[in-house]
Amino acid sequence: MIAETVCSAVSAAGLGIAVVTAYRKRFLTAARLAAYSLVPVGLVMTGVVGWLADTALSPTAWAGFGVLGAAWLLFAGTRAVERRRGGAGRKATGRAERDAVAPAASAPSLGEAPRTSARPTAGPGTGAPRASGSAEDFSDIEAILKKHGI
Repeated sequence: MIAETVCSAVSAAGLGIAVVTAYRKRFLTAARLAAYSLVPVGLVMTGVVGWLADTALSPTAWAGFGVLGAAWLLFAGTRAVERRRGGAGRKATGRAERDAVAPAASAPSLGEAPRTSARPTAGPGTGAPRASGSAEDFSDIEAILKKHGI
C-alpha cells in the first residue's frame, strides 16, 4: 500500500516537472520526462511493485538470492583458476588434434634442405652460375612448401 502511494506521488511529481519543461518550449525533454514518470504507475498497475514488496520481505526469496550468489561465485572462481593455469584442459585437446592430423607437418624445419645434384647450377636463360647466397634464400620457401606437401 505504501509502495503504491509512493510510486503514484513520484509519477505525479514527474508529470508536473514535464509540464513545466514543456511550458519552457523544451518539448523533447518534456516528453522524455513524462515517459520516465509514467513508469512507476505502470509498474504498480501490472503488479510488479507488489511482487517486489512480497519478495523483499520473504526469507525464502533472500535465501534463493544467496544460492544464486554462491553459484555465481563458483562460476567466477573456477573461471579465474582456469585462466591462471592457462587452460590446461584446452591445451591437451589442441595437442591431441595436432598430433592426429600430421605430427611432422607442425614441426618447423631448422636445418638446411638437402641439395640434390639433379638441380641445374645455371639460372634460367642467363647462362650464369647461381650464387650460393640465392640458394639459401629459397631454402626457407622450399621448407614451407614441403611442409604443406607441395
